Order: sequence, then C-alpha cells, then structure tokens
Amino acid sequence: SDIKKGVLDKTFLLKTLNKIKDNIDTLNLDIYKEKLLNNKSKYLTIYDSEFPYNLKNIQNPPLIIYYKGNLNEKFEYGISVVGARKCTNYGAWACEYIASELSRLKIPTISGLALGIDSIVHKTCLRGDSLTMGVLGNGIDVVYPKSNYSLYEEMIISEKGCIITEYPLGTKPIGYNFPRRNRLISGFGLGTIVVEAKEKSGTLITANYAGEQGKEIFAIPGNINSLYSKGTNSLIKDGAKIVNSIYDILEELPQLKDLIDYKNDDEQKEILENLTEEEYRVYKLIHRTPLSLDEIYRKLDLNINEVSVIITTLELKGYISELQGGIYSVI
Repeated sequence: SDIKKGVLDKTFLLKTLNKIKDNIDTLNLDIYKEKLLNNKSKYLTIYDSEFPYNLKNIQNPPLIIYYKGNLNEKFEYGISVVGARKCTNYGAWACEYIASELSRLKIPTISGLALGIDSIVHKTCLRGDSLTMGVLGNGIDVVYPKSNYSLYEEMIISEKGCIITEYPLGTKPIGYNFPRRNRLISGFGLGTIVVEAKEKSGTLITANYAGEQGKEIFAIPGNINSLYSKGTNSLIKDGAKIVNSIYDILEELPQLKDLIDYKNDDEQKEILENLTEEEYRVYKLIHRTPLSLDEIYRKLDLNINEVSVIITTLELKGYISELQGGIYSVI
C-alpha cells in the first residue's frame, strides 16, 4: 500500500542519513573517494549531468549511484527482465529465448544479478555481445550471491556489462534493500518483462513499480498448474502485455525499432524486414540448432502443414537449407 511504501521510504531515508553520518564521523570525503578508487568504482550524484535521465525522473530517485563497468547511455532505452530465483526449466528456456532476441537486436537489458532468471539474462546478453546491467541491493564492493562471483567479475570486465547500486560501500545484502532496489530496475528501461513469478513473489514488486512509473509491463504466459506462473498469469489478467516473441515488445514500444543497432547486424535487419512473425519464429528456432520438420512443429505447437509451408518459404528466401536426413539448418 501507499502508506506502507511511505513508511519504508522514510525508514530507508533515516538509515541512509545514519549511514552517511557514520561515514562522516569515521572518514572524510577524500578517504571515501580513495576507497572507491581502490575498489575501481565510480559514482554520480543526481546533480551531475551524466546522471541517468530515467532514474532522475522516477519517484524517490537515488541521490547517488555507484557503478562499475560501462554505464552506457543506451541503457535508458533498454528493457528490464526479471523473474524467479528458483525458475522452472520452462522459465529458463523462455528467458534465454527472449534475452537472446533482445541481444540480437542490441537492445540493452537490466536485471538484478540474482540467481535464476536474472543470471540467465546477464549471461545470455554477454554471450550475445549486447549491453546488460545488474542492479544491486548492497554495496558495489559486496558480491551477492557469492555463487555469482564469476558473473559479477565478467560484467565488470566486459565492455558490455555494468553493475550499479545506490547503497554505500560495505552495505550488506539485507532483505529490506531489495524491494527498494527494484524501483531502479524498472525505472531504468522503457518496460519490464516478468518471466516467472509466484503469486506473492518479490518479482511482482518490480512490475508494480513499473506501473507506477508509467512504464510498459510485459509478462510471459505459463502453465496454469505452475506456482511460478501464477504471478505472470495474474499480471496478464490485469492488463500486462503477453510476450510470445520479440514482436510483442516491438509492437508495444515501436520507438525501439528506431534505436536498434544494425551497424554490425545487417543480416538481422534484413530478417526483420523480410520475414513474417511465424517465419521468424521458425527461423530463430532453427538458428539455435538444426532440427527436423517434426521437431520444429512439436516445439512451436504449430500445425505441421503450416510449418511445412513456412519451411519451404524460408528455403526459397535463402535463409535455411535441408541437410542430409531431413534436418534443416540456417545458411
């Protein structure tokens, strides 16, 4: 509720002021800056011209952000992707599928560097050489969860990765920090995709923030018997846009079409211009791994006659070819 959020915001402000006071009591500003430098961290205040525009304009914006890596201005045209830490196999597949599509189009992603869906988003985008940002609920010098240490390091070293937080050095990952952190995840991008979420999942806090911030909310539909789809299915019931493919996102956010980086991806530009949505779905499936006609129609839940026509069309357009044994592969 608004009252609860107000109390949380007030509590956070008091804790932040106390933290700042403690820092002032024990350090001077030069020493703190030196600590940041030794940690290879940078910072921006809300008064700096380089401070992210999207964050500056949300309710209760952070007064300062600490970051490592490439804080590229293109992140403000990105998409936030969030979901369950203990995701299902379906959730993992759906997340990798959507993240790879965003990565192919060089659309930046924002997530929380947690286990499960968050990690899949970051790893997929780093692998696809596209921008990805992890927003922390702790200090920039604290790795959480510890099992994500290698991913944390990769995002810092990579020219495409970035890690940010509003919390001072040394801040531990206490539970209270994460719901508040979620407003930055949703606030950074143009919209938020929820891949999987239980009915009362913390992931839904991010979706709620997105709605309050006037951002688009997307959700991937799931099995009605799955606990991890109850949250996403409820979002759809309440008006969130269903995501079956990248086209659903581009349709709702047409400005992305003008921002897609085609400089190093002329092939993708041609594909988007020349293929229908169903043709593109088949093409992308085959792009991951060569498949037979039977495997394609079963994976996409399409009529085998429809798939046969699409396969023939893709062959005629020169995008795929039939290999020995009736297997189709991208040319």
